[in-house]
Amino acid sequence: MQRFAFAGRTCLITGAASGIGAALALNLAKRRAVLALLDRDADGLARVAELAREVGAADVSTYVVDLADGGDRLDLAAEVAARHGGVDLLVNNAGVALSGTFEQVSMADFDWLLEINLHAVIRTTKAFLPQLLSRPGSHVVAISSLFGLIAPPSQVAYATSKFGVRGFTEALRHELAGREVGVTVVHPGGIRTNIAANARLSGVDPGGEQAARARAFAEAALRMPPEEAARLIVAAIQARKPRLVITRAAKAADLLARLMPARYWEIASRAAGARGVH
Repeated sequence: MQRFAFAGRTCLITGAASGIGAALALNLAKRRAVLALLDRDADGLARVAELAREVGAADVSTYVVDLADGGDRLDLAAEVAARHGGVDLLVNNAGVALSGTFEQVSMADFDWLLEINLHAVIRTTKAFLPQLLSRPGSHVVAISSLFGLIAPPSQVAYATSKFGVRGFTEALRHELAGREVGVTVVHPGGIRTNIAANARLSGVDPGGEQAARARAFAEAALRMPPEEAARLIVAAIQARKPRLVITRAAKAADLLARLMPARYWEIASRAAGARGVH
């Protein structure tokens, strides 16, 4: 399959109002892509769209959608097709976080996270797949996580969703092999976005010690600017890479989990304690 060329191609990005999604939108705008941007944050979406126009996007449309609503996205697909003729690149980026042990987390919060992080990826891909199949050389991207490679405590819901994204995307890639649709799963680790700061704390006292530890851990781990993550993702799409792991720490954790699948967390926790990270 040929390298993906962005100029004039229609790229749909979910979660485009901030973080990696916004950085991707601006990166692709500089490459003269046509952008269809989706988020529930109307004000943030409008700001990113305006910036994208200023830096060179061939065209920009915005769609204010709450992915937690469980819709099938068929109306959205029809609306995007009517405006742009179809989609060449689908980036499933939107996601939320939820902290708390499985015992603490309510089923309502667990379901809320799964709807946004996993089911919305499936629904959106299903709705846009006919368009992608009709446009040879198209591409699908799903943002999983470091926690789609390893599964730490107090992240049961999040890891469940991101392992699900990983499995869905890998199986989809195998199904679409030979049909001129590329598929990439991305596992970022430690990207400086608002996802941790905006995480729900289910069954956890927001002012308590457990919440404080979770926030401190996130602040220490989130180091890479989203613009750098976007650059790496764009390069992976262009090269049609099937898999991208971002940050040195994520690559190390991935290797450790492969080498010691039953003991990696014990070893990682011991190493973190030795470095003074709790």
